Amino acid sequence: MRSFRNNNKRSRYRGSGDRNFKRNGESQSFVSNANFQRKSPGRNNQNASKLIEKYNDLAREALSNGDKILSENYFQHADHFLRIINEKSNNQFIENLEKNKSDSEKIKNFEEKQDTPKILSST
Repeated sequence: MRSFRNNNKRSRYRGSGDRNFKRNGESQSFVSNANFQRKSPGRNNQNASKLIEKYNDLAREALSNGDKILSENYFQHADHFLRIINEKSNNQFIENLEKNKSDSEKIKNFEEKQDTPKILSST
C-alpha cells in the first residue's frame, strides 16, 4: 500500500480544473513578437562587475589548488561578463553620439532661424 501520491504527474485527460484548456473556440492570438522578447536584457547585467570579480577570484583559487581546467572555466565566465559590460558601454556610447548629433542639428536649425534677416516694410 502506498502512503504517498505523486501529484506532479501529468494526467492523461484534461479535467475541469485544467486552466490552460480553451472552451467554445476561444483562441489566443499573438499581436507581435513582444511576447517572446525578454523584458530585461538579463538579471546579471547590473551585477556584471561583481560577477567578474567573483569568477576571477574563483579562478585564482582553483589555479592555486592545481585545477587548471576549472580555473579556465571560471576565467571564461569572467570573460563573458566582461563582454557584456563592453557591449553595454558601446551601446550607451552610440546612443549618446546619436543624441548629441540630433541636439546639435536642432541647435544649428534654431540658430539659422535666428540669423535670417527680417525684412522691414516701409510705411
